Amino acid sequence: MKDFPYTESKDTRSGFGAGLHELGKTNPNVVALCADLTGSLKMDAFKKDFPERFFQVGIAEANMIGLAAGMTIGGKIPFTGTFANFSTGRVYDQIRQSVAYSGKNVKICASHAGVTLGEDGATHQILEDLGMMKMLPHMTVINPCDFNQTKAATIAIAEYEGPVYLRFGRPVVPNFTPADQKFEIGKAWVLNEGKDVSIFATGHLVWKAVLAGKILAERGIDAEIINIHTIKPLDEEAILASVAKTRCVVSAEEHQLNGGLGDSIAQLLARKMPLPLEMVGVNDSFGESGTPEQLMEKYRLNEGAIVEAVQKVMARK
Repeated sequence: MKDFPYTESKDTRSGFGAGLHELGKTNPNVVALCADLTGSLKMDAFKKDFPERFFQVGIAEANMIGLAAGMTIGGKIPFTGTFANFSTGRVYDQIRQSVAYSGKNVKICASHAGVTLGEDGATHQILEDLGMMKMLPHMTVINPCDFNQTKAATIAIAEYEGPVYLRFGRPVVPNFTPADQKFEIGKAWVLNEGKDVSIFATGHLVWKAVLAGKILAERGIDAEIINIHTIKPLDEEAILASVAKTRCVVSAEEHQLNGGLGDSIAQLLARKMPLPLEMVGVNDSFGESGTPEQLMEKYRLNEGAIVEAVQKVMARK
């Protein structure tokens, strides 16, 4: 099992803020819109240095999406920012009609996703967003794993023509991917090669998969760990190549089992390579108030749950 040293833990939303600020310096067509959460989305630096390209729309998320869609007609590349719940659930109609249907070049950037939002509770902890967004035609869906990868993804989507949903979060997590990485949309990243089981993880669960891999290695299990940062388009080639070798699969995500990464992998396996699959995620439940650590433990979104899933799926090989 490879080692992944890191020197600090940082929140992925700050990676978004850093990437957006970098884009402000390099791409004059990039504009930013925020729904009264500039500090929470780490958009302060962009606002300070490029005030003529920053638009504070207030608590009016539907208007924000409509404005962003209109700006693309004039050649702008709008990045919208608010909590994931408000970026999707509150404005799904506007996204479907004004962005996805017409293929507008809007970047929907969503923070505070999943139960790691913590104390704000179930009303703010959206666990359905990846499914909602991946079902929309023309929509690209990205869920990076740490600060560096979120920064790289933010920069990369500005070069991509078409609507994008970029999901990130509030808690600090180990920042272990390279600072100079080139983010490739739709290209899975093999973190560790193995022969016994394929673990496909996304977002905050990628680091948990790395920790699980270390536990499994101590037990003599050689896990292949792959970071699926792009939910759609799914890197089917990489997934099938791994599974053809290991013959069993575990998926891990901070999302409902229905509609998430595991759901997409299950569909792929059913069509092309039917093999045993176990999924780690939230099982048809809303979240609740608590610290991120407490909630990740309660909802079994941790390395222990991944290890258990590996043991189950390997017994079915």
